[in-house]
Amino acid sequence: MVASPPRIAPERTEPRRAAPSLGEQIAALEAELAAQWTSAWPRTDVAPPAAGVGGAPRLLSASEQERIRDDLARRVASLRAQLDQRSRPEQDARRLREEMLLEPEVFPYVRVRNSDMGEPGCRQWHVLPRGGLLGRLLKWWRVRISSGCP
Repeated sequence: MVASPPRIAPERTEPRRAAPSLGEQIAALEAELAAQWTSAWPRTDVAPPAAGVGGAPRLLSASEQERIRDDLARRVASLRAQLDQRSRPEQDARRLREEMLLEPEVFPYVRVRNSDMGEPGCRQWHVLPRGGLLGRLLKWWRVRISSGCP
């Protein structure tokens, strides 16, 4: 019997080597974009991520994959900046609410709403004097929590 010659694997060219890596990068960016957007729920002011590539199924070239990856990276950065911009005041409002509950006399007539903290509902925390004018003069402050939407 004649032995068959050993098979030599063809050398991969640069575009072929980059294609799986680009696909993995695109998948990771899509997952991060979806995770960030769903973490923002139930906010209505944060736009949902737009659909990526439309049309019929097809193989994408390396340049098309790079364009999609770059677009996804821009959208992830934009959404992250949008959420960071919103989260700072919300964290401040949560901290204020906690401080109001601990020391109401320091925060007379201060009001914090659920919407200030990025939470759903109509609940409010309002520091008011206990006993009206007499409570105000004697500094008997308390936090009154509303029952929700009217």
